[in-house]
Amino acid sequence: MNPVTGLALGRVAIGLTALASPGMAAKLFRLDAADNPQLPYMSRMFGSREVALGAITLMAKGKARRKLVALGIAVDGADAFAGIDAMRSGSVSQSVGVGLTVPAIGAVLAGAVGLVTER
Repeated sequence: MNPVTGLALGRVAIGLTALASPGMAAKLFRLDAADNPQLPYMSRMFGSREVALGAITLMAKGKARRKLVALGIAVDGADAFAGIDAMRSGSVSQSVGVGLTVPAIGAVLAGAVGLVTER
């Protein structure tokens, strides 16, 4: 499968999970929903962004698709930074932070590969 298509489909799947079941998303990301009552709200905000970015990337062609992939790389880079910063500040454990950061870095790499292969 094309890495851009796979990444976009993954975004939609993760986003729909966060929208439909913020509690399941919290468990998936190993976040403590019991101690953070605002987490469902934030999960749904994250989910809507992921669904929108994934869906529009799947529909786009040519230069527009390449620009959306670049935007996705920037978003995933910001997510990686957020995971690293959460570890640094102690708001998540190191193992949870790694679990949040590594997929974001993987998405950055997949997006970069997609940009190179979709020329």
